[in-house]
Amino acid sequence: MKFVCNGINLADAATTVCKACAVKTVKPVMECIKMEAKNDVLTLSAYDGEISISQKLVCDVLEEGAVCVNGKFFTDFVNKIDEMNVVLEAEENELYILYGESKTKMQTLSAEDFPIVGGEQGEEFFELKEKDLKNVIAKTVFCAATDDSRPILKGCLIESNGETLHATELDGFRMAVCEVSSKKGSGKMEMVCPARTLNEISRMLEGGEETVRLYVQKNTLSVQVKETTLTSRLYVGAFVKMENIFPVEFETEVKVNKSDLIESIDRASVVIRGDKNNLVVLDINANGVFISANSEMGSVAETVQGEFTGKELKIGMNGKYLLDALKALDEETVKMSFNTPVSPFTIENEQDKTNSYLIVPVRMGV
Repeated sequence: MKFVCNGINLADAATTVCKACAVKTVKPVMECIKMEAKNDVLTLSAYDGEISISQKLVCDVLEEGAVCVNGKFFTDFVNKIDEMNVVLEAEENELYILYGESKTKMQTLSAEDFPIVGGEQGEEFFELKEKDLKNVIAKTVFCAATDDSRPILKGCLIESNGETLHATELDGFRMAVCEVSSKKGSGKMEMVCPARTLNEISRMLEGGEETVRLYVQKNTLSVQVKETTLTSRLYVGAFVKMENIFPVEFETEVKVNKSDLIESIDRASVVIRGDKNNLVVLDINANGVFISANSEMGSVAETVQGEFTGKELKIGMNGKYLLDALKALDEETVKMSFNTPVSPFTIENEQDKTNSYLIVPVRMGV
């Protein structure tokens, strides 16, 4: 294999693809980027067992072929090359990189050992604007679980009926739901997509008015954006439904200015930084929301004016969870709804109900 390509384009493609290289695996080839040069096109691919990312770029192929090279090592190296054009040549188990008057050698593995990833587009699909997909990912993905105690909670439930896409994410302590209009779809479908996959898809999108189509087939999701293709396995299993968790009635509601509440919770979070429960206490009453936080470092006590209805309530919660939800909402006035100090409460925009958040409170000592 031998080809000449633009060094900047090669570095950009390697950086994109390297995100799918495995870490700490017993199969060294899974830590590699596969490079295949054919018909004046270079295809870079990586696969870690869950996500596959491949990208094509135009190059001058002098000799067709394919090799595998350690992804992180190769990516770090080519990102430090300033030359406009580079020459890559593979011989036996070695890859030579020629740039300017310099030459570097890297060890390679056989491309025949690289796993075959199915890239067939399924018959089921949904499509929407790039900006809408980026938005729904940003508003939900931070609520995904990060540990392996319940693997399916590391995913996002996506439901589509061809006209509307509904996303649900939760980690056992909080839940996010978001709805957006689809431009087109093959019909009703439901899947649980890894949150990591959604993050990578979001990075691929520019976020404009362009339409992106996502295909689903045999528990696999695939999407192509320009010359980059991502394929991911989907999780299998039952996912918690929003209608089984969200309360339908509330005894206490308060409407407050979002910016004021964020600033107050931010200040309280400084005092409790490093505290195990990150506990912030809200005392909801006719004056609005009284916010307090205490730790060995000090204490905070502030009031945010609000429009109150219902019964007075005092409730403790994880400050970070509350901040994450508030920052994901768009309107300046938000509504918080409660029942008891130990039951889940919700946060949403005052008017737009397309995305909402539910948080489980922290039990406070007597």
